[in-house]
Amino acid sequence: MLIQKEETGTTWQETFRSRTTTPDEAVKAIKSGDRVFLTGNASVPLPLLNALVKRAPELQGVEICHPLTICPTDYVAPEMEGHLRINSMFISANVRQAVNQGRADFTPVMLSEFPLLFKNGHLPLDVALIHVSTPDENGFCSMGAESGLTISAAEVARIVIAQVNEQMPRTLGDTAMHIDKMHYIVPSDSPLFEMPMGDDADQGVVEKIAAHIAGLIPDGATMQLGIGALPNAVLKFLFEKKDLGIHSELISDGVIDLVEAGVVNGARKSLHANKIICGFLLGTRRLYDWVDNNPLVELHRTEYVNDPFVVAQNDRMVAINSAIEVDFTGQVCADSIGTKMHSAVGGQLDFIYGSSRSKGGVPIIALPSTSRLRDGTVVSKIAPMLKPGAGVVTSRNHVHYIVTEFGVAALYGKTIRQRTQALINIAHPQFRDEFTEKARELHYL
Repeated sequence: MLIQKEETGTTWQETFRSRTTTPDEAVKAIKSGDRVFLTGNASVPLPLLNALVKRAPELQGVEICHPLTICPTDYVAPEMEGHLRINSMFISANVRQAVNQGRADFTPVMLSEFPLLFKNGHLPLDVALIHVSTPDENGFCSMGAESGLTISAAEVARIVIAQVNEQMPRTLGDTAMHIDKMHYIVPSDSPLFEMPMGDDADQGVVEKIAAHIAGLIPDGATMQLGIGALPNAVLKFLFEKKDLGIHSELISDGVIDLVEAGVVNGARKSLHANKIICGFLLGTRRLYDWVDNNPLVELHRTEYVNDPFVVAQNDRMVAINSAIEVDFTGQVCADSIGTKMHSAVGGQLDFIYGSSRSKGGVPIIALPSTSRLRDGTVVSKIAPMLKPGAGVVTSRNHVHYIVTEFGVAALYGKTIRQRTQALINIAHPQFRDEFTEKARELHYL
């Protein structure tokens, strides 16, 4: 094997050994007042995070910026106040209570611009906590399961602390960082967090919605799939399609079956033909093993993958995203329940707008027609007006297709009167008479 020499005359292997340390020692590089980037999704480096929580009482005013994280909640516990403060750009379940209680912060930002907050100096980084694969023969590690949101942040941080994991898949594309860019190296051999997609309280409703969506997807389409049961369920209805492609912020396990069946081959993609393009992976060990050194799959920076003007270069681009509620005019709320913050814009607007600019594009918002409150009350997710304080993620000007288990409402180019009637038609039947009356009061009908 060729031994690569750095400018200092040392080999990368010597650098690796000299910078190898324990989690407790590595996090001593974090000082009071530092801003720290924490890689997220399935790649949260738990030994490093646990070591930081352990050290937290010695620190004051450390800000931790991160996207969605799948991990325990110790780092947002009430006793962390004054020591560690979370600034989340996507509110996952583990930090939701802390955000809504004012113990943690939330910064709204489109996913395509998330890395640019750090890259362009809006949020200068002192430290980046990253989670990478073992190095290849040239000393390059892969960002693995979470590359798109992490690599730009890691490149601009003053100090990089890397958990180098034997079980992290080596993903291809724009994912590489050399050992000499990592200041502290913590070896690990531990499984990644897993997040199976598809678990849902009412799978029957989900499958009806998925079947309607499948009817909108043409052969040769390139697809984006958001997080959750609905986008994943659509995959099960696509086995009769031909020459599908993927250009998505994330992929999950369901993509594998379509590839193995020959349905997803990327043959008709107009951008990155014959490749699956994404920013991160969110699924189970099956997915992580499948992508390992798989040249079919390329991970790229999210500021590229999610850029609406890049998305639009994919002909027949289909974007599939979910929502919390939709009003009669077509406004889509997907990040809050009234004034309570729930998640974030994520990549929804990036792909809704990008697919709307695509030749033959199909921008889709999908949601069940109803939800059930804790007291058992059934409420409609299509409503005359959004709840007070609800955030508009996809505006009425961007919306094209709304899908529930009762059908498809095509809203683009339609008047408020036409939109209202179309949405009432796909609302749950028990609310349609009430909604018709309310729409007349509002002079929408």
